[in-house]
Amino acid sequence: MVIHSAKSHGRFSLDHDLSGPQKFHAHAVPRVGGLSIVAGLLCAIPALWAVHPAAGKMAVALLLCGVPAFGAGLLEDFTKKVSPRYRLLATALSAGLAVWFLDAAITRTDIPGMDWVVGYGAGSALLTAFAVAGIANSVNIIDGFNGLASMCVVIMLAALAYVAFQVGDPVVGTLAVAGIGAVLGFFVWNFPAGLIFLGDGGAYFLGFFVAELSILLLVRNPGVSPLFPLLVCIYPVFETLFSIYRRRFLRSVPPSMPDGIHLHSLIYRRVMRWAVGDKGAKSLTRRNSMTSPYLWLLCMLSVVPATLFWDNSFLMAVFLALFGFTYIGLYWRIVRFKSPRWMVRAVTRPAPLRDRGSLRM
Repeated sequence: MVIHSAKSHGRFSLDHDLSGPQKFHAHAVPRVGGLSIVAGLLCAIPALWAVHPAAGKMAVALLLCGVPAFGAGLLEDFTKKVSPRYRLLATALSAGLAVWFLDAAITRTDIPGMDWVVGYGAGSALLTAFAVAGIANSVNIIDGFNGLASMCVVIMLAALAYVAFQVGDPVVGTLAVAGIGAVLGFFVWNFPAGLIFLGDGGAYFLGFFVAELSILLLVRNPGVSPLFPLLVCIYPVFETLFSIYRRRFLRSVPPSMPDGIHLHSLIYRRVMRWAVGDKGAKSLTRRNSMTSPYLWLLCMLSVVPATLFWDNSFLMAVFLALFGFTYIGLYWRIVRFKSPRWMVRAVTRPAPLRDRGSLRM
């Protein structure tokens, strides 16, 4: 409905800016896909309530708590006038509401020194608000290509659902499955054609949703390692932390200033741009969509071990370190024009015989 009615609301909802450092689409596209995801979860509430009343009640509470995060992002999508600071504050407010109404607070971390901080109510609430706002912002940062952020969120929610059912928590499990369904409903229109974008509203809400389900899983199930959610979400989180470091210390610019040298941007510019198609809109969209699977794989490199070793904090810490080394190594190779051969070969395979014949003609 949003896509087909774009002409009527396009003045407010279309992303007309095609020249920004993180803009890779060829035509103006609606950037209010978050509306569809929230609508999907709203439609799921009666089914959740029928299957598991506790899950239905928690879904209602989560959606109400998420109103500030979603509302601030959606307002930015329509007006382009809401700064990142206010969006982060709105997301932190949503996290505070979840702490108050759902007891969704971080009370253990398995990180030396940090457990002392969360041992106090104020420390726990502040760390929770910081973590939720950080994850929401990190999902927004990786929302640069068709299907990238949405499929990564599906992968994360699948891990949360699996572990929730493993520990006998159908409430968190069914909420995660409902989230997967809502996101996939958006995904089929976003990938590969890019007919609609998440926008800030969708990205901030999905980050909030994933973060809150992660915290609720820990609160309700002491057997789950507190490092499990961090390893599940480490790709967007590490992307955010590395971007802050890169901007602040390597480029001496404000951390909030957007740029075009995120890892996903580099893969697009230094692998896809030179290997796939011409400068036409069709080739541009193809390069855009072909970038995302590389990052899905990177996301799975952390999610798979997190799912396998969800109750072992030591192994979680090891895989967190391995992910950091892998990310940095891959980034520096691509930024120095030394992309791994397997990445280049994946997009420069010889065309089938029938295609080569047509090219010679």
